[in-house]
Amino acid sequence: MKEFKIEVVTADAGGGLYASSDKIYPREAKGRFQNLRNISVYTLLGVYYLFPWLQWGDRQAILFDLPARKFHIFMLTLWPQDFFFLTLLLILAGLSLFFFTAVAGRIWCGFACPQTIWTEAFVRMERWVEGTRAQQIKLSASPWNFTKIRKRISKQFLWISFALLTGVTFVGYFVPIRELLTDLVNLEIAGWSLFWVFFYGFATYGNAGFMREQVCKYMCPYARFQSAMFDKDTLIVAYNEKRGEPRERGKRPKDDRVDQPGDCIDCGICVQVCPTGIDIRDGLQYECIACAACIDACDEVMDRVDLPRGLIQYSSENRDANPKITLKQTLFRPRVLVYATLLGLVVLGFTIALFNRSTLQVDVLRDRNALYRWSAEHQIENIYRIKLMNKGQVEQQYTISMQGLEKAVVVWAKLADEGYSIPVAAGEIGDFTAIVTLPDDANYKRSQVISLIFEEVNGPDTESEIEKTKFWGPAKQPTSRR
Repeated sequence: MKEFKIEVVTADAGGGLYASSDKIYPREAKGRFQNLRNISVYTLLGVYYLFPWLQWGDRQAILFDLPARKFHIFMLTLWPQDFFFLTLLLILAGLSLFFFTAVAGRIWCGFACPQTIWTEAFVRMERWVEGTRAQQIKLSASPWNFTKIRKRISKQFLWISFALLTGVTFVGYFVPIRELLTDLVNLEIAGWSLFWVFFYGFATYGNAGFMREQVCKYMCPYARFQSAMFDKDTLIVAYNEKRGEPRERGKRPKDDRVDQPGDCIDCGICVQVCPTGIDIRDGLQYECIACAACIDACDEVMDRVDLPRGLIQYSSENRDANPKITLKQTLFRPRVLVYATLLGLVVLGFTIALFNRSTLQVDVLRDRNALYRWSAEHQIENIYRIKLMNKGQVEQQYTISMQGLEKAVVVWAKLADEGYSIPVAAGEIGDFTAIVTLPDDANYKRSQVISLIFEEVNGPDTESEIEKTKFWGPAKQPTSRR
């Protein structure tokens, strides 16, 4: 198998450093891999455009509410304090990249990358308006006339509309999309929301409609460091040079000549269907996104000329050198198993941590105005500011109790008796005051650690949190204040 192709571009005769790139008109390919790509395209686009419209109770199912610092994801509400889960997600993404690259190279790029998905959508709209690859090339070369202007305007209308829809949907993940559309129709949309609609729409149009494969070839860093994650057992899209060479056009003769040509009939269709415009017969190149369009196209040609499929296929360097190596041996090798094990452990840990996540978080701050004070009943009082965060989906009642100081009593401020509960709405932060009182004849230290216990009253699985703080008293125990 050939190694990566390195192209050296020199300055042209006019002294320019860069040569302009001709537009690529990929030919439509059909086959088993393109069916998988179609499923991926429709599923991912459907998820993107549909999810903002789903409701969960009285709110949007997925909403990243930045002003309120709350991320709603169906039954979960994540807060900035849940940054731990973002860390796990980043680790999960990194391990997934290593795993899938070790197994099948740039399969992510070919089947699931957002750039690929949206580019495919724009290409299909262009093909729907302007026709097949040959018709598009002919239209591009033809002089401007009514038909060309009509088709170009229709294509741009579809592209711009789709890009704006993408921008509105993107902002709809951060602003309730029903409110966003209402404000947009009534021309009352906020300035920043309008900016991000146009910015993301312009980015979609530029990347997927205008630059297309240039993003994958020149802007995406993954194309540059992918070779560091490959090994000789990584499955890649490869041309079987031993079987295909020498190339010769037309059907193969059925005689016993010694100088029989290879199976490649040099039709060039594998190049025509490539979305990045490369010739896979030149060996593995960093521009290849492993979309497998050339595999489907070549298999279709092989069927027409009565030759076996697989001239272009997913293979590896070791499998080419030793055909006895099975696909199972390629997939279940130590490197892949290590990545799979680590990935499984992280997924398991993330799932356990997520479903055992506490719905109650408490912050306790002492009153900064005084270490302690004397009440009208001649008791020592310490005042604490309490912030209760209800991460659940229903309103909760919370009680407060205390340990660590004999004869002391803790109550919510403005509540008469110990044991009263206070409400906190779902997804809200309650700001309250608690008072710890101690009789002046009790034994105490000037400063000692106490534990404040917060418990949920209702719910099948009640949560509780214990927060340690300090109780302060006078330096010497007075005999009487009366």
